[in-house]
Amino acid sequence: MIVTVTINPSVDRTIQLPSRLVRDAVLRASAVTSQAAGKGVNVSRALAHASIPTRAIVRADYHDPYVRELVESGLAVVTVDPGATVRTNISLAEPDGTTTKINEPGSPLSAAAVAALHDVVAAEAPRASWLVLAGSLPPGADVELLADLARTARIAAPGVRIAVDTSGAPLAALRTAGVRIDLIKPNLEELAELTGSDPAALGTPEAVASACAALRADGIAAVVATLGAAGAVLGSADGAWHATHTPVVARSTVGAGDSSLAGYLIADAEGLPPAARLARAVAYGSAAVSLPGTTIPRPTDTRPDQVTVTEIHLPATVTAP
Repeated sequence: MIVTVTINPSVDRTIQLPSRLVRDAVLRASAVTSQAAGKGVNVSRALAHASIPTRAIVRADYHDPYVRELVESGLAVVTVDPGATVRTNISLAEPDGTTTKINEPGSPLSAAAVAALHDVVAAEAPRASWLVLAGSLPPGADVELLADLARTARIAAPGVRIAVDTSGAPLAALRTAGVRIDLIKPNLEELAELTGSDPAALGTPEAVASACAALRADGIAAVVATLGAAGAVLGSADGAWHATHTPVVARSTVGAGDSSLAGYLIADAEGLPPAARLARAVAYGSAAVSLPGTTIPRPTDTRPDQVTVTEIHLPATVTAP
């Protein structure tokens, strides 16, 4: 089973615009969608679509309509912090797929809620093959919370594999946490920030793979760096690869990164080798971009046959131990 943790869940409201976004103008939507979401929840949705057992830990009241939507969709949900309210994130999607997001901060996090999160992670980790810690942190959260939860999971279940998909200070905290992380999934900007690089200097797959390799010395076993239309790069102890998808018509980028992570985990659950896991990640991310709003791909939406994977050979001097 793959367990996901979403501390700052959201209702994703996507407004499709018929033309380019113009500031200080009156715009009329061509379509509006609303879906219970959040990074970990999105990953669990994709896993469930692929018949991979999953359980989503979310910080919300069990009686919240947000949770009811997830349960009615067939998702197994564990709730924490019944006093928390679920935020709303708004995405403005232009016809060419350009997406402008406005994210609310979320319900403040209390000390009692933090304790409850540690308790539920300790209880769920022993039954999990992967624990996915995903998304932003709400107001009041320590930037090391995800690293602390990873540490709790390691104590409760030493063999569980841990994936983290976050950004900013919580992502940076993983480098000094002293806890083994099996997988992170930054985008290009997040990878640059995490490694202290200029994004412009990461303009080739080789440069991205070198940045991924630099993180392995800090206890991060593998990195899947998503690069938008340029595909993704995987760097791990097994090597490095770059995967690209044939061009797709972009409708919304919301949830694409989450879908990429889910694709990787699905391929891992199927026992596929690293390059094939990367190919599946890119197939899922590309499928998500081609779907409206925060629609999470089903296996039938993906085209792994349209993905090309190339091995990257790095000089020994940039290969981390």
